[in-house]
Amino acid sequence: MCDLRRPAAGGMMDLAYVCEWEKWSKSTHCPSVPLACAWSCRNLIAFTMDLRSDDQDLTRMIHILDTEHPWDLHSIPSEHREAITCLEWDQSGSRLLSADADGQIKCWSMADHLANSWESSVGSLVEGDPIVALSWLHNGVKLALHVEKSGASSFGEKFSRVKFSPSLTLFGGKPMEGWIAVTVSGLVTVSLLKPSGQVLTSTESLCRLRGRVALADIAFTGGGNIVVATADGSSASPVQFYKVCVSVVSEKCRIDTEILPSLFMRCTTDLNRKDKFPAITHLKFLARDMSEQVLLCASSQTSSIVECWSLRKEGLPVNNIFQQISPVVGDKQPTILKWRILSATNDLDRVSAVALPKLPISLTNTDLKVASDTQFYPGLGLALAFHDGSVHIVHRLSLQTMAVFYSSAAPRPVDEPAIKRPRTAGPAVHFKAMQLSWTSLALVGIDNQGKLSVLRLSPSMGHPLEVGLALRHLLFLLEYCMVTGYDWWDILLHVQPSMVQSLVEKLHEEYTRQTAALQQVLSTRILAMKASLCKLSPCTVTRVCDYHTKLFLIAISSTLKSLLRPHFLNTPDKSPGDRLTEICAKITDVDIDKVMINLKTEEFVLDMNTLQALQQLLQWVGDFVLYLLASLPNQGSLLRPGHSFLRDGTSLGMLRELMVVIRIWGLLKPSCLPVYTATSDTQDSMSLLFRLLTKLWICFPSPGPGLVWVLCGWQPLPGRDEGPASEPDEALVDECCLLPSQLLIPSLDWLPASDGLVSRLQPKQPLRLQFGRAPTLPGSAATLQLDGLARAPGQPKIDHLRRLHLGAYPTEECKACTRCGCVTMLKSPNRTTAVKQWEQRWIKNCLCGGLWWRVPLSYP
Repeated sequence: MCDLRRPAAGGMMDLAYVCEWEKWSKSTHCPSVPLACAWSCRNLIAFTMDLRSDDQDLTRMIHILDTEHPWDLHSIPSEHREAITCLEWDQSGSRLLSADADGQIKCWSMADHLANSWESSVGSLVEGDPIVALSWLHNGVKLALHVEKSGASSFGEKFSRVKFSPSLTLFGGKPMEGWIAVTVSGLVTVSLLKPSGQVLTSTESLCRLRGRVALADIAFTGGGNIVVATADGSSASPVQFYKVCVSVVSEKCRIDTEILPSLFMRCTTDLNRKDKFPAITHLKFLARDMSEQVLLCASSQTSSIVECWSLRKEGLPVNNIFQQISPVVGDKQPTILKWRILSATNDLDRVSAVALPKLPISLTNTDLKVASDTQFYPGLGLALAFHDGSVHIVHRLSLQTMAVFYSSAAPRPVDEPAIKRPRTAGPAVHFKAMQLSWTSLALVGIDNQGKLSVLRLSPSMGHPLEVGLALRHLLFLLEYCMVTGYDWWDILLHVQPSMVQSLVEKLHEEYTRQTAALQQVLSTRILAMKASLCKLSPCTVTRVCDYHTKLFLIAISSTLKSLLRPHFLNTPDKSPGDRLTEICAKITDVDIDKVMINLKTEEFVLDMNTLQALQQLLQWVGDFVLYLLASLPNQGSLLRPGHSFLRDGTSLGMLRELMVVIRIWGLLKPSCLPVYTATSDTQDSMSLLFRLLTKLWICFPSPGPGLVWVLCGWQPLPGRDEGPASEPDEALVDECCLLPSQLLIPSLDWLPASDGLVSRLQPKQPLRLQFGRAPTLPGSAATLQLDGLARAPGQPKIDHLRRLHLGAYPTEECKACTRCGCVTMLKSPNRTTAVKQWEQRWIKNCLCGGLWWRVPLSYP
């Protein structure tokens, strides 16, 4: 037996924030029974809450919120007739399944890729049969984290693709989408989403002798099979396991089931405890893709016991007589699958909710780790909530305590027996549903009063860490999110301002160790990650605008170069965009016309309407170059956005290339050129800016600016490496000092300071929030001092991605990024192909990777 009440080392779990409903004279929001919640890989939380009308009618509601802005709650009238029993996000975090106690299953998807606009067009129904377990079919993608190799240089060593077969495949091996559910009467129903949009549904009994299924869970095997665990709710009955195989035969879904070895809980076979825990209240596989390990909880009215079981293959003993007749050699030893108990707890308070980790930690060397080990990783802990209001994080195999959280202000000793604890007059506030984030660094709980709480969980799962080791844990998980594309908001909860600089440097160092092709794939993701980290420290907050601007610059450069087409079909191995980069890197002439002569201008010919549609983007490039050069004399000021560009040779080279392209397009259609307000009518502003930009660019040599596809594969483009960087000479600085007297310096509209929570949670003082009411949060002093970020109430607003002015009170519907605050219009005002190509870059996500959220017309 394992003692769950031993004092936790460190107790590294604390409350980040609580969000509650507005107080009414008559409560209109009431917790559902049962209550369900789910946490997606994009850090969206979905949970159920019933809405009671004046005549006591209930509306089954699904609420969706983003963890960075939890007060902006989006509520969906689900139209479920009975209580919602299950919620399940898909692997991408863009679709949600809901199932109810009437057998109805609905598939919700984002409308127009907006996180607060959902629609349900498909679903399935097992009429009158409540759903007790629900899951998406496995898509065959499994990435294992090798914690013992967290210090390796290659991402391929830290994270490896595990051979895992999808539950069902289409022609060519593409995984087929769909879901599987288990009903209370012992039926398993599978729905397949065909490419045509139709739903193919089939229902089959788990076994010939059907019985009541009070609890069930679903897991997947590497061979493409599905394992279902069921229990009838009585601890005196066995926990049954079934293998389910899904196939498509003659355009029909076929389900085949097979009985697997079952088990009895250990507490029922112990004579001293035989009748002490009469009901099985929780049944969970330790992971969706780990069908060999299961967690069971049996309870009485006041207490519970938790057991962890593992399915193992064991050899069968062979009688000597048969061995003499047919000796057993090597792998011919007969084996049998058998459930063996790994660990069990002592008597506990009554368990109210269980949350399992989603992080696919490789357990090669950690299967038998116990709580006395010196290091723990987030994926090795699971959460247990109790009716007394406490939450315990325990090792998922040994069940040893690693961290404890008490909801009350005065926590009781963890070693105090449950029977000696005084009972309160009413039921204690406790979590009815819990979910761990995808990195297991945060926990969300919905209590019996309907409040939502988000807790931080230490990366070491309760064990105190040195700063260096804590940084290593966080860096490892940031790299995991970079590779998988998952949102990393829950990691930011643990980043202290003093860690930011080190994390950004180490993250960049690990990134540069990867192959050139992988760096190209991850180039924008690491910029977004650096920007979100820099928001957390007053010393680095000035660099946030620079990282977002670089994302925008890379997107513009890629889009404009992709519009270039070779003049002849039998083209060489390099595209016009690649040749532009190569020629601009080699020719260091300060005269823009001399650089232009070396290019094949026929490759830059575009339609006149296309050039005019791109004018706003070209104007931004011209304004940004002018702003940078004008700010060169004040380069020592860290409070000016754009400071880091002045020493970034790669970005300066990119701007120089774009200036050449704009010059060529200006010859075709002068109205597409950037407009400057000059003091002299005869001044060639483009030539002046290009000359100064080239002089600045020469001071800071850069490596190859990108990759090019040559016949043998991806190869780096040639860079300009002429020695160490040098400071701009006084003549260049003097010329830049004269720019304000020659040209009107534009005031660029930078991204506004984020109004999210994560940068306000660093003092570790829990915030109390309210659904539907934006809080008044104090802003960072360093952020408010940033030039260009302070805005007057009636100042005109701008579409940050189209660079169009919207006016002080926009009349067009807009959407905003949930992470960086970028705002853009929902509908495109331009229908040209080039603009559509630009908009397709951020139709699903913001350039920083954040989700879109519809905002009111008069957004702040």
